[in-house]
Amino acid sequence: MTGAGGTVARPGATVGVEEEFHLVDPVTFALTPGPTVAAAAIEGRAGAHVHPEIVTTQVETSTGVCTTLAELRAALLATRAEAAAAAARAGLAVLAASTHPFGSWREQRVTPAPRYEAMVARWAHLARQQDICGCHVHVGVPDLGTAVAVVDRSRPYLPVLLAMTGSSPFHEGVDTGYESFRTPWWSRWPNAGPPELLGGAERYRAVVDGLVRSGVVEDASHLYWDVRPSARWPTVEFRLADVCTDLDAAVLHAALVRSLVRVLAGRAEAGEPVPDPRPELLRAARWRAARDGLSGELVDPVRGEPAPARAAVDGLVAELADDLRAHAEEAEVARLLDRLWQRGTSAARQRRTWTATGDPRAVAAQLVREGAVEA
Repeated sequence: MTGAGGTVARPGATVGVEEEFHLVDPVTFALTPGPTVAAAAIEGRAGAHVHPEIVTTQVETSTGVCTTLAELRAALLATRAEAAAAAARAGLAVLAASTHPFGSWREQRVTPAPRYEAMVARWAHLARQQDICGCHVHVGVPDLGTAVAVVDRSRPYLPVLLAMTGSSPFHEGVDTGYESFRTPWWSRWPNAGPPELLGGAERYRAVVDGLVRSGVVEDASHLYWDVRPSARWPTVEFRLADVCTDLDAAVLHAALVRSLVRVLAGRAEAGEPVPDPRPELLRAARWRAARDGLSGELVDPVRGEPAPARAAVDGLVAELADDLRAHAEEAEVARLLDRLWQRGTSAARQRRTWTATGDPRAVAAQLVREGAVEA
């Protein structure tokens, strides 16, 4: 089961994570199609938690339904190991980052499955150029109304969460100047980006209806918003993050997302007003987070003003502190956050390696190594 499904007694009772990875040659670290991996994943032979992606140079994993951070960590260890084993059987390795340091979409092949062929037919070159990987966190909610209430209230917080996960500074072998180039690259799609205020379950259904009738999407599973009600499970799905190269960063991201869902669902239940910042300002905050990550300023999610990245992150964690404490997660989040500040984001570490070596293959080797160390 993908994400966090099943019957949910309260918002945030369950959590699950989907991660996407690049397939590479284990010696040269070049982006390498894995048609046998894709075929095995389509037929369910790659592992219980390994799934195909739109191109054969990628593979996706999904944890089961988890209830604690320790359980989630163990599940991520297991799913990453499954993906590595599936790749190894085809003589390949997995690379954990949202973009490959020197690969190109031109080296990809679309996975031969009806869903992906239909995506190419609908979105043409956008689908063929899908050379980015993401991390999606599913958090259990009791109903669609709660999911929409959380989606509406989460929008100001998305850029801060994004800034903590940047792993895509390079694209087509070039330093893009972004920590998350995946974000602007993905934003070319007409069904991607931060959603505007929805206002309730009925309005959400009407929006989906209109998008289907417009021909932009086939159904709600093709809404690629940064956060959305899941089309398959009783969850709200946060899709904004880059792939976290190391496991600690993935657990931290999921922990903060889950706590945010609990807090925002509580505010909705209490009837607190929904923040409604201008969509232009939300897009600007998102761009800033993708551009500079934790190395510059972010937009404070409460005041809507620029703030040093550390202050913006601290502000988010302060808002969640009571909830994290109540669920015995405060100490673990503090530990993981300290580690993030010490090491920097994956994007920052990749740039340090590039500066030291001038070799994009050294960057790719680092990504394979860091992703595998934790798995």
